[in-house]
Amino acid sequence: MKYTLLLLFLLLATICIFRCINVQAQDTVSTAGIEFTPVAKPVAVKPVVVHGKQKEKPAKATNKQETKQTLWAIFLAGLAGGFAALLMPCIFPMLPLTVSFFTKSAEKKGSAVGKAIIYGISIIAIYVIMGLLVTISFGADALNSLSTNGVFNFCFFLLIVAFAASFLGAFEITLPSSWVNKMDQNSDKGGLMGLFFMAATLALVSFSCTGPIIGTLLVQAATTGALLGPAIGMLGFSLSLAIPFVLFALFPGWLKSLPKSGGWLNSIKVTLGFLELALSLKFLSNVDLAYHWHWFDRELFLSLWIVIFALMGFYLLGKLKFGHDSDLPFISVPRLFLAVVILSFTTYMVPGLWGAPLKSISAFLPPLSTQDFDLSNPGAGVGIAVNANIKPHKYADLFDKPKGFDPYFDYGEAITYAKKVHKPVMIDFTGHACVNCRKMEANVWPDKQVYARITQDYVLVQLYVDDKTDLAAAEQTTTPEGRKIQTIGNKWSYLQTSKFIANSQPFYVLLDPDTQEPLVAPQGADFDPGSYLNYLDTGLKAYQK
Repeated sequence: MKYTLLLLFLLLATICIFRCINVQAQDTVSTAGIEFTPVAKPVAVKPVVVHGKQKEKPAKATNKQETKQTLWAIFLAGLAGGFAALLMPCIFPMLPLTVSFFTKSAEKKGSAVGKAIIYGISIIAIYVIMGLLVTISFGADALNSLSTNGVFNFCFFLLIVAFAASFLGAFEITLPSSWVNKMDQNSDKGGLMGLFFMAATLALVSFSCTGPIIGTLLVQAATTGALLGPAIGMLGFSLSLAIPFVLFALFPGWLKSLPKSGGWLNSIKVTLGFLELALSLKFLSNVDLAYHWHWFDRELFLSLWIVIFALMGFYLLGKLKFGHDSDLPFISVPRLFLAVVILSFTTYMVPGLWGAPLKSISAFLPPLSTQDFDLSNPGAGVGIAVNANIKPHKYADLFDKPKGFDPYFDYGEAITYAKKVHKPVMIDFTGHACVNCRKMEANVWPDKQVYARITQDYVLVQLYVDDKTDLAAAEQTTTPEGRKIQTIGNKWSYLQTSKFIANSQPFYVLLDPDTQEPLVAPQGADFDPGSYLNYLDTGLKAYQK
């Protein structure tokens, strides 16, 4: 009963935390080495100005707040990952053995507690150093570009698939035995260094179980673009891993209440394998969208998720068994409840194959516009039609339109049309790999009032800052430093950072087409339709004045 409750908590916490890290974190794009090619004469490289007053500070403050939220989400994901690692077959049986070593080798209880604390601090130091090494190795600019780089995303996809296969039992990821033996020898020296090497030995011995969790956490932390993300993630991971050793050293009697090791530990490992397999598909989707392959669409993504989570549910019911699983003569009630949750989630996704919005997971899915078979009615119930233009929009053949909208994809073209119809411009700085962008398009924009305001009162232009399509030869340019701007994404990324002093997506700018200055201070994602509508109304009133 106890271990199944732990399994239920672990699964739900892991899903919620990884959702949190993806949804709260604003995607960022590095602009190192690019230069903006002006698309219209008035587009100048200058900070945001609202009614003649510079608004540089609010933009920077927003970025700091988003970074703080991102780091908290990464820290919580690290805590969940550390808790999951603690319940792995490589670590859980070592918990009572290690604590018993401290209590038996110490003459006094205080000495045992002191050793356990030093041991825990050593675990934290080892993993935090690992996170810092990732930051030092890649650098701040590289971390920012990871979330939108196609090659990195594809490598991450393959890496997480390998991690999932390891958890499912295909093979074990182990480190050279010589490393483990060397650390074990040094741990016999005693003293502070001996305890540190004991912690290092634990890290190496348990790598077959913790490696996939650590790898996935570092990938997720790195792709948020937060400079300290990997180190903060490892801090959370190591804390939840180290604290139990200290607590059980303080209260050795608690060891008696621990469930016995057994097949349930492997069940947790396999369940995490299914989750990692599902997570890997998001990285593959990012590559497909950025390079316009158009083969990994929404139906295919959903079909794979439906199959993966259905298999997870069958596994929890004991209908699916791997070679390293123990016999399961019966299932407990908590395990049954968990299977019900998983299979219900699987059923929830099925209508998405016919165009259901699936708002709770819309941030993870490819855009609804990639859906080939869609039975739903765009803009249903709104009672208005999207403005139709005789001339096709520039780049319209490259980008998928949000369902029910007909945006421009070129800044200059949108400005020209807005002047013609005397409407303000709504710039949506977006990205293929931006999960918050997809959530806004699926959950907020379809709101009747928001939809009406955008389509009737604004000229919408979506500028993809991570697109990899080469610009026409006439539009490519070279900076005085010899650096080149070659892609559509480079062009709009530089416009956002140079003119509006921001590099997070989504980023919404309500612009006066005549002055090409913001009507109100730009803002990022706002998942409250009422608040977002108020933002649009404020910009519209400023334009009308």
